[in-house]
Amino acid sequence: MTLLAKYAALAAQYARLEEAGTNPFNVAFEAVLSPTEAIISGRTTLLLGTNNYLGLTYDPSVIAKSMEATELSGTGTTGSRIANGSYQGHRGLEQALADFYGRKHGMVYSTGYQANLGILSALAGKDDHLILDADSHASIYDGARLGHAQVTRFRHNSPDDLANRLRRLKDVPGDKIIVVEGIYSMLGDTAPLREFAAVKREYGAYLVVDEAHSLGVLGATGRGLAEAAGVEADVDFIVGTFSKSLGGVGGFCVADIDGFDILRVVSRPYMFTASLPPGVIAATLEALHQLRLRPGLRHQLNANSRRLYDGLARLGFTVGPEPSPVVSTIMPDPDTAFAFWARLLEMGLYTNVSLPPATPKGLALLRSSVSAAHSPAQLDHAIALFADAGRELGLIPRPSQPAWGEPDFAGAK
Repeated sequence: MTLLAKYAALAAQYARLEEAGTNPFNVAFEAVLSPTEAIISGRTTLLLGTNNYLGLTYDPSVIAKSMEATELSGTGTTGSRIANGSYQGHRGLEQALADFYGRKHGMVYSTGYQANLGILSALAGKDDHLILDADSHASIYDGARLGHAQVTRFRHNSPDDLANRLRRLKDVPGDKIIVVEGIYSMLGDTAPLREFAAVKREYGAYLVVDEAHSLGVLGATGRGLAEAAGVEADVDFIVGTFSKSLGGVGGFCVADIDGFDILRVVSRPYMFTASLPPGVIAATLEALHQLRLRPGLRHQLNANSRRLYDGLARLGFTVGPEPSPVVSTIMPDPDTAFAFWARLLEMGLYTNVSLPPATPKGLALLRSSVSAAHSPAQLDHAIALFADAGRELGLIPRPSQPAWGEPDFAGAK
């Protein structure tokens, strides 16, 4: 018996996917052509699963800033900021993020995962209480474990259940910290943040909002769900990532709380991880500038999200609760999800398969992510491919006559 024998069942499942040629965890991009297209298995493939919400990965000004910083300061920092010091861009990006959110303090991590890991483990110790939405991202759960806090889960998006949990903890010692997300990454639904904020005020708790998928998407200026819901003053900590709307890698936290900088010393993922390279910092700064300068990107993204969401729903697919850049199609079971994903890829469309335990309620999902860079024609083509694959697999009926918008989706608005 080997050390890895405990993973035998998973390894067997993985091997079956490899043999069948339907392994979504082993896709290689031979070349990336743009925010919306790549070469996979020798053919041009439409990308509908990359989280490149504003399409900024190929923005000329973002690329230029990254190249300039790399030439000036090198390819990496080769250590953490605690050990090797901060480059000029690190502080500049933190200040830019704080300014964007109207906060006093900002802190940058090397990944979005580490931002949740570092902030939650530092805020909540073993005598404190983290109250988490049941559908929280893995990084939130892992941050709770790292800090050894007492963890209480409440039903997804239920202000009543949140209030019940806090009521039971009312006289229990320790700080209470509520953690929710702006847009949830699996089904694309938003949190009832206004109601959560009211519960937070009633029970004197703190509120952390992970805006990873809502930065650049929601709100009058793109600050996320807290801005859209009008409750920014009630949110004590905002966490987010650079790998979605900002088209790079890294994570952050902004806040107004006094003594914020002590988090740099007590947050282990900050202390013991190499800091972001100068090129990434410069690219992120410029991407944030473009987000603020070009609100049309956000408007186009939301229009594209609605187009895909409505198109799939009209075909008869079961989609998530509301339109957002995350558009998930619910599959009957994992085998069907794999088969659907493989057929779409064969047709030239790349999406994501999401399975339990990463998904809510044990659902098998085919997850799409929309970009502002997608053209209407590309989205219509994607909808047509979903229709063809769905009918082949018996997931939607074959109409006796063309359904709405088929085969010509190009005229849909």
